[in-house]
Amino acid sequence: MKANNKNNKSRREFLQKSAMVGAGVTLVNPMQLFSQDTNNNTINMDQNIKTKGYAATDDSGKLSPFEFERRPVGDDDILIDVKFASICHSDIHQEKGHWGPQQYPQVPGHEIVGVVAAVGKNVTKFKVGDRAGVGCMVDSCMECDNCTHGEEHYCERGETLFTYGYPTEAEPTGISQGGYSNKIVVRDHFAVHIPEHISFEEAAPLLCAGITTYSPLMKANFKIGDKVGVAGIGGLGHMAIKLAVAKGAEVYGFTTSADKAKDILSWGAKEAIVVDSLDKLQAYRGQMDYMISTIPYAYEMSSYMDCVKPNGFFTQVGVPVGGEYTVNNFNMMFNRVNYNSSLIGGIPETQEVVHFCADNGVVPQIEVINASQINEAWEKVVNKEARYRYVIDAATF
Repeated sequence: MKANNKNNKSRREFLQKSAMVGAGVTLVNPMQLFSQDTNNNTINMDQNIKTKGYAATDDSGKLSPFEFERRPVGDDDILIDVKFASICHSDIHQEKGHWGPQQYPQVPGHEIVGVVAAVGKNVTKFKVGDRAGVGCMVDSCMECDNCTHGEEHYCERGETLFTYGYPTEAEPTGISQGGYSNKIVVRDHFAVHIPEHISFEEAAPLLCAGITTYSPLMKANFKIGDKVGVAGIGGLGHMAIKLAVAKGAEVYGFTTSADKAKDILSWGAKEAIVVDSLDKLQAYRGQMDYMISTIPYAYEMSSYMDCVKPNGFFTQVGVPVGGEYTVNNFNMMFNRVNYNSSLIGGIPETQEVVHFCADNGVVPQIEVINASQINEAWEKVVNKEARYRYVIDAATF
């Protein structure tokens, strides 16, 4: 498939320039021992940052209030006063230990937006008062080829530090702690600017749900009018539909929830297919130019792959318990569909999707909740009742 050459050139230039800015040499500002945050409170840059949030203390999937300390604001760091943090299904999987044993207490959350409250002496990318967002990672080696070319999530040294639950000597708790909190300290390179013409609440889900679907959609290079299927219509899936529609695709939404059909059509999809039986997929065999699945549960993948044209691509981004799916290899011999998976996207591409969504009005469907409603919201996500992204008001921590 060939995309518009002019658009591809502009996008490549944007990504290259963004990567160069993130990895390049910065000017050193005079040392400042103290800083004033956005509420005119004095911040001692040499001291740990007292923080409030909600944490899991075991694999029960229940969160409770948690007070802890973050590291001091380093020379290359920024401190963000968190305004909103949204809930991703992966938060639930990780805290329940579905992807392996965890260290607790652990604060989840990797869709984080707020206002810069302090900056380290080497920081030129941000200034106090800027709107900023943090997604799924907060550090990497920043020296390998991938890290210096906007693919920090695929650090060749294996030093990508994801936003929560990953061991780090830098943090007082011994692990990275996420965005269900009122403050976060992050290396400036791993924060993105949030434009003024998108609300904090609507921007937050773009830091994971947005980039996780945008990155593989862009790499698919589908043409305007191509048929793109989206399987699994939750927080990620509904963004995949909106993004693919905005990029000119003819979109087909596949869901097991009949009450989502009307929403799917309202976002510009041509059809909403309710898959109450795998037989419903037969009519779409070999019809899609490309398909992305956000289904976060174990399922039989082959029937969905059959919907893609021979030599087309099927991308899986949802991750179930243990990361395992069922694929019928005999079936795959006959459909000759190319399978791949995708993680998130690098920092330049994350900045790109935020700007794209702000400029084109491609925003998630959200419900703002208080911190005290987190456990209830998690239950609704698991039960497929979210419509479609819960966003936590950080002022309630």
